[in-house]
Amino acid sequence: MPQSRAAGLLAIYPHITSRDRRLLQLLDDHQVLTTDQIHRMLFSARRTCQIRLSELRALGLLDRFRFSRDGGGSQPWHWVLGHHGHRFQAAVHDRAEPTSRSSRQLVQRLSANPNLTHLLTANEFFVRLTTHARQHAATRLDRWWSETATTKQYRTVTADGHGLWSVDGTTVGFFLEADTGSEPLGRVVAKLDRYAALIRRGGPRYPVLFWLGSHQREEHLHQLLRSRRGEVPTATATHDTEPAAAVWLPAGSTRRVRLVDLSSDHGQPVADNPNYDDDGVFVL
Repeated sequence: MPQSRAAGLLAIYPHITSRDRRLLQLLDDHQVLTTDQIHRMLFSARRTCQIRLSELRALGLLDRFRFSRDGGGSQPWHWVLGHHGHRFQAAVHDRAEPTSRSSRQLVQRLSANPNLTHLLTANEFFVRLTTHARQHAATRLDRWWSETATTKQYRTVTADGHGLWSVDGTTVGFFLEADTGSEPLGRVVAKLDRYAALIRRGGPRYPVLFWLGSHQREEHLHQLLRSRRGEVPTATATHDTEPAAAVWLPAGSTRRVRLVDLSSDHGQPVADNPNYDDDGVFVL
C-alpha cells in the first residue's frame, strides 16, 4: 500500500534540525533569500551552508532559482520553500495542505516578480541586523516583520518592513522604506502622510528609515524632507552601510547616529483602529 502524503512528510522529520526549522520559518515569512544571506544569518562556514541547502533541496523542503548576469555568469542562487517546505509550514501554522501545483505556482510567480530586487533589498537590511546580533551579544533583533505582516497590523501603512532593535536593554522600533531608485523622490516622501495618520490614530511614532542606493539620492531626499513638518521622525542611510552602526542621518540634523539612538515612541498597545480614517478622524 502506498504511503499517505502525511506519512511521507513525517519520514522527513528526523532529518530536520532546529536550524533548518528557523530557515523554513524565515522563508515562509520573507519568501526568498540568497545563499549569501542564509550563510551570514545561520552558518559559520559557507561550504557547510551550501551542502546543507543542497540536502534540504533533495528532501523537497527547499527550491531554488537564479538568472544569468548581464555580461556573463550567473546571479546567486535564490532559495525559496519547496513543496515539502510549504507542507511543513502549513502544518506548523495550522493552514490548509498545499498542493504540489500551488507550490510550483508560488515559486514561478516569485521568480518572475518584477519587484524581486526590491524584496531582496528589504530582506538584506534585516539580514545585516541579524548578522550583527550574532556577532554582538548585547544586541538583538526582536522583531522582523515583512511588508505583508506590517500592513496586516497597521492597515494603511505599507512599509517594506518593521522591526524592533535592542541594544543593552534599549529598544527602538522602526519602519523600513528600502529604496531602489525606481520611484521619484516626491512619491517616496509622500508616503510619510500615511505614517502621520497612523501617529494621529494613537499608533507608534517610530522613525521611518529610508535606505537609499546612493549618497546623491540621499542628499536630494533631505532637501525634500526640509519642507515637511516633523510629525514623522525620519532618518536616512545608504545601502553600503551597516544598519546597526552610526550611519543614520535624521532629518534636519548634520550628525549621524546609531539605529538604537533614534527617537522612538511605541504608542498604544493596539497600533491601528478601523474606526479611524486615514486623516486620524474617528468615524462610526
